[in-house]
Formats: sequence, C-alpha cells, structure tokens
Amino acid sequence: MAHASKYLILAADGGGTRCRLAVSDGSATHRVEVGAANVSTDFSAACAELQRGLKALAVQSGIPLDELAQARAYLGLAGITGEAIAGKLAAALPFQNVRIEDDRAAALRGALGPGDGFIAHCGTGSFIAMQKGGKKRFAGGWGPVLGDQASAQWVGKRALSKALEYTDDVTVPSQLAQDLLARYDGAAGIVKAAAQMTPSEFGALAPLVTEHSDHCDELALSVLQDAADYLTDMMMKMGWTADMPICLTGGIGPLYAPHLPPGMQSVLLQPLGDPLSGALALAQAYQEEIEHECS
Repeated sequence: MAHASKYLILAADGGGTRCRLAVSDGSATHRVEVGAANVSTDFSAACAELQRGLKALAVQSGIPLDELAQARAYLGLAGITGEAIAGKLAAALPFQNVRIEDDRAAALRGALGPGDGFIAHCGTGSFIAMQKGGKKRFAGGWGPVLGDQASAQWVGKRALSKALEYTDDVTVPSQLAQDLLARYDGAAGIVKAAAQMTPSEFGALAPLVTEHSDHCDELALSVLQDAADYLTDMMMKMGWTADMPICLTGGIGPLYAPHLPPGMQSVLLQPLGDPLSGALALAQAYQEEIEHECS
C-alpha cells in the first residue's frame, strides 16, 4: 500500500513509564506503545524504545520504516531539557523533519485543545501548564531529584518519609505506615531500600497510599493533601482565576480533585484528549508550518 509521505504526520509521547507513538495519513491513525522513554534518565534506552516503537508502528500501519522516517514528526518526551539534548536525539533518529520538545506541550494541547485553561499533570513526573489567548506557560517538570512534586514517585517517597516519622512517634497513627514498615522490615529497611529505588519504584507505592486514603488513613490523606496544596499554590502563582477551567491529568492527578479548594473543584473539566492526541495536533501544526515555508 503506497502512502504519500508529505501527508504523513507522526507523533510520540514518552515519559518515565511508557512511550506511545502514532502515525496518521489523514484518513487513518495507528498507535503503538512501548517502554519508558525519558531521554535524561537513560538516553540510550529512550532511543532504543523509540526505534522499537517505529518498527512496531511500521508493522501495524503497513507503512515501511523508510517512509515513516519521511513523515513530519513531533516528539514530546520527558527529559528534553533544552536544544542540546533535543538535537542529540534528532541526530540519533531517522526522521528528516522532526520537532522535539519536552512532554508538557503535548499534554497541554491534548487536554485543552486550543482553549484557555490549566492542567496539573501528575504521573510518574509532574508539571503545571496554562494556556490563555494562544500563549502557553509551564512550571515544574524538573525531574525526581529537584522537582516533580505531587507526582506518583513523590507520593511514594513522601509516604516512606512519613512512615519514618511514625517510628519517631511524631505523626498520627497509621495503618499505611505500619504496612510500609512491614514491607521493608522496619525503618532501617526503608532507608536502605529508598537509597536504591528508581522513580518508577517509588511511584509503584502510590496506589498503596491512595488505597489507604480511601479508608481514611490520616497519614495517607495528609500526603495527598500536601500534593494538592502544592498544585493549588502553583496555579494561583501562575495566575489562575475562577473563570479558567482546570484539567487534572496523569495517573494520579485526578485523585487530587477532592483535596483542591472548592473554587477549583467547581471548574474541573475532563480532558478533551490525551497527550498523544496533543502530540498529533502539534505534528499537524508542524507540517503546516513546513508547507507554509515552502509555498
């Protein structure tokens, strides 16, 4: 089956848990999913997953790899911290026309489309973004060492920290703390394990926290409230007003809804789409830019 490559757009949305790719010829869209693709955490592994995703996309779509490489491509990936690493990645991939940015713009476009509003995206990592009058602003997304507050890994890490406070008898009674201490064989075991844990491994503890919060565990609830307070504070500092909708996105983001102030709860909206749909929209915009420059 022949495809006119100038009409193909290709997009990728990659983070610390998974990477999804899609290709569209205007009439059909094909999607695949592979493993984590955070280029700052592990550049070689991210490249390998992107290459694996391209091969899987070629199989699913029936479009040869060399033709996919000619598509107008937009990649929104975690760990893209500037032009240097974006250029390095572009050189390692086969695309002839590619725009590479961090994953925040695709998530914003996917959730809100071209409309005004905020998103608080909390998955393995986290960031906050706003869009107003076509202008965008981003905050956070600085990774697990110095940032990613309210992310799943932050929740897991904070729960472990509070479990240690529990052993010091300076926090509330908590079944969550007892379960974590039992899991790691005491406070010393938590300290030892945490020193070796990856962001994904910290993030894997977040469901335990949310499960205990459902049973009104005060320590678990305090972790989620701390996360929601951070999101509230950042959105206020970025200029949120009561007429601006908010989307909570990512694996854990929507769970903060009941912990936000009533005014923010009243303007919560379901996302229009996911980050990959946002990346496809940005790939389409990139294609239109190229066509305009060539006309």
